[in-house]
Amino acid sequence: MNIQMIEAAATRAQGVTRRTPLLSAQALDAIAGRRVLVKAECLQHTGSFKFRGAWSALTALPEAQRAKGVIAFSSGNHAQGVALAAQRLGVPAVILMPSDAPAAKIDGTRSYGAEVVLYDRGRQSREEIGAALAADRDLTLVRPYDDPQVIAGQGTCGLEIAEQAAQEGVTEADVLVCCGGGGLTAGIALALEARAPGLRPRPAEPAGFDDTARSLRSGQRETNAAEAGGLCDAILTPSPGEITFPINARLCGPGIVVTEDEVLQTMALAARHLKVIAEPGGAAALAAALFHGAEIDGDAVICTLSGGNLDPAMLVRALSV
Repeated sequence: MNIQMIEAAATRAQGVTRRTPLLSAQALDAIAGRRVLVKAECLQHTGSFKFRGAWSALTALPEAQRAKGVIAFSSGNHAQGVALAAQRLGVPAVILMPSDAPAAKIDGTRSYGAEVVLYDRGRQSREEIGAALAADRDLTLVRPYDDPQVIAGQGTCGLEIAEQAAQEGVTEADVLVCCGGGGLTAGIALALEARAPGLRPRPAEPAGFDDTARSLRSGQRETNAAEAGGLCDAILTPSPGEITFPINARLCGPGIVVTEDEVLQTMALAARHLKVIAEPGGAAALAAALFHGAEIDGDAVICTLSGGNLDPAMLVRALSV
């Protein structure tokens, strides 16, 4: 992994991915006690940053291999990113999704033309199902985060953050990143190392699923007691990735852990003051900025709002807090 891979991914994405805005609101600054800049990846294609990595991975494949089709497993955002990238490139896509994934994400994935295969994540192994399908149909697996080209694609978000922060006069700040397996965190970390070394990436995770924060403290990959059941479905993973963790261990500051109540409050605040919709997992970094100010240094903080795919009932729940 290096900055050249990220720059190459950015070149392949020109005219395809959206350059998402860096938003702010005085009301959020007042709550946080410092300037808050929000990278609104919920406005990316498919409603999350995942399209960046999917497009990077698929366009990096040799054309003959890509034409046979791809397979991915995801609770929703990676699924939709791969499905849309495959649709735009005219190749088949099979997506394994847990049956308890939000209906909006399952429907969204199908709307992009992918074949959706549902499984019970408590009783079935997505890896075993995926391996069998890939072998039977000669499909290429696109991993959600532990893939160099996926990480490179997510790193294009970091290139934009570096440029946009400089335009805002911010050259030193913590950059809080919603973190599951660590692909977005690692990509942003590599981009900032090269382009904005005064910006320090830090993972933000929900309580009970803070494997990256604990891993950063211990120096080795830790696992979560559970793999499902939390509010922030988009960033619930068993442990940090084998590829992503060494990158994040080298480049990231300490992780920040947020509660589900803080996430729900943040979703409501984002809707009211930024006029954007955040899903629970996508709101973790902003929740860290708003409610964990004592753990953050500096007069400004940057955070990713990494996704906005949620069922209407969840939005109503957040707005009712």
